[in-house]
Amino acid sequence: MCGIIGYIGPANAVEVIMDGLARLEYRGYDSAGLALVQDGGFVVRRAEGKLSRLAAKLAAEPISGHLGMGHTRWATHGRPSETNAHPHLAGRVAVVHNGIIENYLELKQELASHGHEFSSETDTEIVAHLIAFGLANGATDLEEAVRQALARIRGSFALVILDSSQPDMLLGARKDSPLILGLGQEGEFFLASDVPAFLAHSNRVVFLHDGDMVVIKGGGYWISDLTGNPQERPEDVISWSPAMAEKAGYKHFMQKEIFEQPRALVDTLTGRVKPGDQDVFLPELGLGPRELKQVRRLVLLACGTSYHAALVGKFLAEGLARVPAEVDLGSEFRYRDPLVGPGDLVVAISQSGETADTLAAVREAKAKGAQALAVCNVVGSTLTRESQGVIYTHAGPEIGVASTKAFTTQLVVLYLLAVHLGRVRGVLTPAAGRALIEDLVALPGLVQQALEGQDQVRAVAERFSQARDFLYLGRGICYPVALEGALKLKEISYIHAEGYPAGEMKHGPIALIDEHMPVVVLANHNDVLEKVLSNMEEVRARGGRLIAVTEADNAAARSLADAAITVPRCPPLLAPVLLTVPLQLLAYHVAVLRGTDVDQPRNLAKSVTVE
Repeated sequence: MCGIIGYIGPANAVEVIMDGLARLEYRGYDSAGLALVQDGGFVVRRAEGKLSRLAAKLAAEPISGHLGMGHTRWATHGRPSETNAHPHLAGRVAVVHNGIIENYLELKQELASHGHEFSSETDTEIVAHLIAFGLANGATDLEEAVRQALARIRGSFALVILDSSQPDMLLGARKDSPLILGLGQEGEFFLASDVPAFLAHSNRVVFLHDGDMVVIKGGGYWISDLTGNPQERPEDVISWSPAMAEKAGYKHFMQKEIFEQPRALVDTLTGRVKPGDQDVFLPELGLGPRELKQVRRLVLLACGTSYHAALVGKFLAEGLARVPAEVDLGSEFRYRDPLVGPGDLVVAISQSGETADTLAAVREAKAKGAQALAVCNVVGSTLTRESQGVIYTHAGPEIGVASTKAFTTQLVVLYLLAVHLGRVRGVLTPAAGRALIEDLVALPGLVQQALEGQDQVRAVAERFSQARDFLYLGRGICYPVALEGALKLKEISYIHAEGYPAGEMKHGPIALIDEHMPVVVLANHNDVLEKVLSNMEEVRARGGRLIAVTEADNAAARSLADAAITVPRCPPLLAPVLLTVPLQLLAYHVAVLRGTDVDQPRNLAKSVTVE
């Protein structure tokens, strides 16, 4: 989950690296560091805490060069400290690393028996020492030493490696953790864990595959597998601009991304639906009508916010396509010997396409004979390459750690998939398909209207921002939205919050309700509204402070609530998208009022690339 950037080229490497790290700080911010190759050795600067502390060190002691690498850390092994900050050095080798070396203790003991001494608590330092050991014991060059070292490592890694004796060489390798090669002007190259790190300099990229090693030297590069066999990887061009990843006048990235949702939804729909259509167009699906008709079951796999999207997807798939659907957490799926195989379509949902647990779950399902379909925002990510088909969300870059537009565009993609399945399998008539698409085309406008109600959300946030606990309740297709609303609040405000199916409240959470407990209830018009109103009465009878998210004309819900946040009316199957918006705004404004770090909440990182 750490941020990595390596650079070789004519520019001042420090400026390029620091700019890249600033754009990657959402991936790690416990500590930061960089190393340059200079005069046959390394110049290293490291600092505990956020990147600003490293910047202060560099301002006090400026350095420059044309070959170097930097890192922002999300701690796994060893507490956040300057000593544990990357890069880590051993002899003439320096490394930065994203991932986890699972067998580092046994390797550390072996290396110590050969006289190696260690200065950190990290697993990463072992990699530097393994490579240095190889160079001192017969490896002919850095490439061979790296291959020898990686052959002994168990775990995941994205590595950038420097050799102080080779001032024109930058080396990278990856396994289960993303690493991207950027191609700049002549003789200029970048290695990074995510595209924003170098997008201000180049939009030409090569997505490295698992098991790839890239060597940049002499104004060129070559890619091989970890045993030395050459590999061909295509060059891609990133379509979104650096400006799309800037704040554009908003106070926080999260706020900007919340307000980008109408545009993101339009982009996700463009080319896939239009008014009057009976079906949706999914050219990247990778599965034709014959294969879709043979699907006996969907297995939706995801983690975190994407898991909540998967729960909504189950309602959509079963309701619109009448296909049985299961939802599993990626982190749990492969550890229970799952019953999955031919006839099953695994739908893996991941904003980054690099979520370690989801990738492992997909590989398990494919090994048992299932087909895989990716729902993802990042073109060329590992998940999209390992799946038979993909539906991109086209949300654009999402920098805020707490996901917003990636989630709502995932919901729309799952709606598109359900409609398409329903039409292909003959469950939905042409008229029904046309009506569902008409509803979808109107959705971005409804989301825009919901965003225009920000002032009422801010007023509710001011009223309840000092609460210690929140409860979120929803029924049917909206219960996953309650889970997502609670997750957003706890992620960025650090308030304890729980989401529950409203009917389950009386089976436990009702014991917590008193006059100090705000209870957010999703009370939109649908076939279970009367039951939701009954749940609100139960909360009210126990003194709970009710916040209703409902339509302006829902007098019954508004009369029961202490406060109401209103949204336009929309079809029940699209309510999860619309109702999510005020919950995002509520979490955002509560966090701002409490003074937390909205874009980089403590202990969290954007892309969870370790188990």
